[in-house]
Amino acid sequence: MKLGILSKKRERTIMRQHAQGPILWNRAKKIIPGGNQLLSKRSEMFLPDLWPAYYSKAKGCEVWDLEGQRYYDFAQMGVGSCILGYADEDVNRAVIDTIQKGSMCSLNCPEEVELAKRLVSLHPWAHMVRFARTGGEACAIAIRIARRFTGKDKVAFCGYHGWHDWYLSSNLGDQSNLDGQLLPGLDPKGVTRTLKNTSFPFGYNNLKELEKIIYDNPGEIGAIIMEPVRNHNPQKGFLEGARKVADKIGAVFIFDEVTSGFRVNLGGIHLTYDVTPDMAVFGKALGNGFPISAIVGKREVMDAAQESFISSTFWTERIGFVAALVTLSKMREKRVQKKLVQYGKEINQGWIDAARASDLKITISGIQPLTHISFNHPEALALQTFYAQEMLKKGFLVGASVYSTFAYTPEIIKEFIAATREVFLQIRERLSRGGSIVHYLDGPIKHEGFKRLT
Repeated sequence: MKLGILSKKRERTIMRQHAQGPILWNRAKKIIPGGNQLLSKRSEMFLPDLWPAYYSKAKGCEVWDLEGQRYYDFAQMGVGSCILGYADEDVNRAVIDTIQKGSMCSLNCPEEVELAKRLVSLHPWAHMVRFARTGGEACAIAIRIARRFTGKDKVAFCGYHGWHDWYLSSNLGDQSNLDGQLLPGLDPKGVTRTLKNTSFPFGYNNLKELEKIIYDNPGEIGAIIMEPVRNHNPQKGFLEGARKVADKIGAVFIFDEVTSGFRVNLGGIHLTYDVTPDMAVFGKALGNGFPISAIVGKREVMDAAQESFISSTFWTERIGFVAALVTLSKMREKRVQKKLVQYGKEINQGWIDAARASDLKITISGIQPLTHISFNHPEALALQTFYAQEMLKKGFLVGASVYSTFAYTPEIIKEFIAATREVFLQIRERLSRGGSIVHYLDGPIKHEGFKRLT
């Protein structure tokens, strides 16, 4: 497709109903509880009833739906996992070779040791690594190790750390405990009530809340786990203060870098803040779309894993290790992080300029390679839905966040910004007529967080 602003003919082509995707999604909700395996991929999180929902092919930063329509992905890029782009040829070549040689065996694969060595070399404070396949389970492993090491059950946390019982149990005490951590409305039904008052949230940049948790649970907090950064930069002394609190009470200090890892630098973003954890958890971008996660830590803490049963067959399959090794090598060779930061800056500036030109109020948050936009308006969710709706017609998958990928080009980003400017002007024109922006939606308003679908 020729770059530049999409032609009216192309736009009209995309405007037709994406029948196969929505039909299949509605069918899926009847036979798969929740429709799929990941909240972040639900159509209701973007454009209910109209989102393409399924793909037939993905390459670079382009996605083809079931009807062959092509889009640029400015929504999630595989929920942040495809840092190099979809179907990267170097990674795929290594994976295909691995499959031909056998991806699973009764013996261990040597790449497991090589990847552990590579991750330790990137984090000078660390000595040992354990592996899993998803971010949530890696966080759960880190908590298990921390509890064994300290002999203490309770956890203080800040940020989003997955679906496991130790985390969701926070909402047993107060149904809204997790609302400020990323996803509102997370329901702890099915989590044993014996875990009530074992996990406690504190706000980002709020040391006083962390200190109150410690005061209210004297001698009982065994782990402090937090995302070093997500929506906002840490205030001076915040990360350092949390580290000091952990030292003071003898808790294991854990950075969850499942989302932030490898986007700003080749390693954990905590390295840029010069604050050393006892463990750090990585996932998403590590394997460029192939399942692999890692828990990196200090020897004295990690060794406690040998005194707790932590074991799974598919944590040993070969593909994830191979994919991660190639991904790390390509990140270094191509200086991928520099490009991700640059692209994030350009996207942010494009949003700012488009909002200024259309007299819209927006807020931009997050690290530059993972940037988030929100509309400062009473109908914020409806405006976000309209933005996704109209950008889809122009050939872009758009959500509230953009995970930058090395597969973007300056030309593609310029096209994205030009299309955004047009849609923002559309929003301003419709708001100027009075009434609700909802009248201009072709379907329902997007969901903000977790909800039952059927």
